[in-house]
Amino acid sequence: MPRWLWIPAGVGFALIALPVVGLIVRADLVRLPELVTSEAALSALELSLRTAATSTLLCLLFGGPLAAVLARSAFPGLTLVRPIVLLPLVLPPVVGGLALLYTLGRTGFAGQVLELWTGFTVPFTTVAVVLAQTFVSMPFLVVSLEGALRTAGERYESVAATLGASPSTVFRRITLPLVLPGLGSGLVLAFARALGEFGATIAFAGSLQGTTRTLPLLVYQEREADVDGAIALSLVLVVVAVVVIAVARPRAAEGLGAR
Repeated sequence: MPRWLWIPAGVGFALIALPVVGLIVRADLVRLPELVTSEAALSALELSLRTAATSTLLCLLFGGPLAAVLARSAFPGLTLVRPIVLLPLVLPPVVGGLALLYTLGRTGFAGQVLELWTGFTVPFTTVAVVLAQTFVSMPFLVVSLEGALRTAGERYESVAATLGASPSTVFRRITLPLVLPGLGSGLVLAFARALGEFGATIAFAGSLQGTTRTLPLLVYQEREADVDGAIALSLVLVVVAVVVIAVARPRAAEGLGAR
């Protein structure tokens, strides 16, 4: 590798790492345990972890098949479907929240039908938090898994099919084992993105303690009243995200390399 690459690489790392260092330097380490163990902080952290895990499961259930269809199918309109699937990656999250609100809210076409049939309204509930997180995080899983499927190719699947294996058997016995590293990487990214989701959540779910106020929303609220509290909670988010990525993503990468 050319040595000159270390210079821009170092600058890039600094752009990411130095702001985190700035948080640590500014943090009130004496009050830190008190700030991160307050009732509001623990409630927000528990809600964030629970909703992020649920949204990641939804990403797996729906984003996994979606990635497989995008990678293995050819149908009219595919070139239009893929940009729509990836739209949340570039769309401002608050715009996504408004889109969800005016789709599933009381005045939205889907929300009106849902309320008529079940009497349940989605906005400003924990369900709204999960949907907002799923909306912004599913493309991360789709991109990772679709890339893994395309990299794996179709050679082994074709051989299994010529030997008489059904499409379901080929998918279960051949395709899934081949893309497990990519799937694991995508799940980690989806969970981390859901954990840090803010814009779509506040627009679609609001900020109600114990119901919709996740840790990012609590950080936003605390920055006005207690800067030290906001910094402490921000560090909690940083630590959780680093632990998730550091523990889970290398295993996925190692599995990919071993293959």
